[in-house]
Amino acid sequence: MRGKIAFEEHFNLSQFDKDTPKYVSELAMAEIRTRLLDVAETRLQDMDASGIAYSLLSLTAPGIQAVLDPQEAVTLARQANDALAEIVAASPARYGGMAALPLQDPRAAITELERCVTELGFPAVMVNGFTSTPDGDGAWYYDHERYLPFWEGVESLGVPLYLHPRNPLPANSGIYDGHPELTGAVWMFTVETATHALRLMTSGLFDRFPGLAIILGHLGETLTFTMWRIEHRLTYMGDLRKFSKPLGDYLRANFYVTTSGNHHTPALNNALTELGTGHVLFSTDYPFESMREAAEWFDNADISEADRRQIGRDNARRLFPAMPAHVGNLVPAARG
Repeated sequence: MRGKIAFEEHFNLSQFDKDTPKYVSELAMAEIRTRLLDVAETRLQDMDASGIAYSLLSLTAPGIQAVLDPQEAVTLARQANDALAEIVAASPARYGGMAALPLQDPRAAITELERCVTELGFPAVMVNGFTSTPDGDGAWYYDHERYLPFWEGVESLGVPLYLHPRNPLPANSGIYDGHPELTGAVWMFTVETATHALRLMTSGLFDRFPGLAIILGHLGETLTFTMWRIEHRLTYMGDLRKFSKPLGDYLRANFYVTTSGNHHTPALNNALTELGTGHVLFSTDYPFESMREAAEWFDNADISEADRRQIGRDNARRLFPAMPAHVGNLVPAARG
């Protein structure tokens, strides 16, 4: 399929490069770090070869979320967003931006998001997991009441928030001791992000702000597979519940999932069955995954052509109403 839109597509800036964790082997990570910094050559070539007409770029993890000093986080987020706006301005027909936010200071975060939406034209935000506390030993998850003004602002602005993984804190990683092969995207990311999403659901956040739209990558971090059992066992938890609906209702109403880094047709069909076609979208997870491999799988997956068009492009146009108007009239990229 030509003319696809993708939006778990990462980039980096030189000032953050030294802090990029090693997610894979040294050799593979060296190539990834090079591709993270490239927005003008190889990336565009891969987009052309993969039939991807437009990408929303986001600062790679952990990004701003790992900055310990709140004021520094505010400054760096602004710098990162300004740099991304320059990248977009240089290639507006191919790139858009997802805001990076200093959630160390929730009110500063919503101020920066307002600037990104109203001045820079970014149609969404990507948050790289929990935000580190100033001492580096703790984590702020976004179900905490300190974030209620932030969520109110996100709902008011009408922009989706992509909840992207990061590694848990070392203090929370004991289960992986002696098994480094399970860290990062192999398994650690999934457990961390799925748990964070469940915290949001069970906190009552979506009862308070029903207009929120949260995006999860990797076809939902396993939640479409496990939601029946989660709901089933929650019926035995009695008065511990802080939320008013079955969690599956929030998953289907407030969450969207992308195909980033999960190029498996049975998993795609499960997401389509559980969420409906309107809540599943194409993405690749470049450069941690191969853009061409993701597109080759998606273009040939055993789904209807109507679903392919909806997932590959049309859903993104609906989910990101602030996306520039020209994206709706893209000239599809030619196959390379």
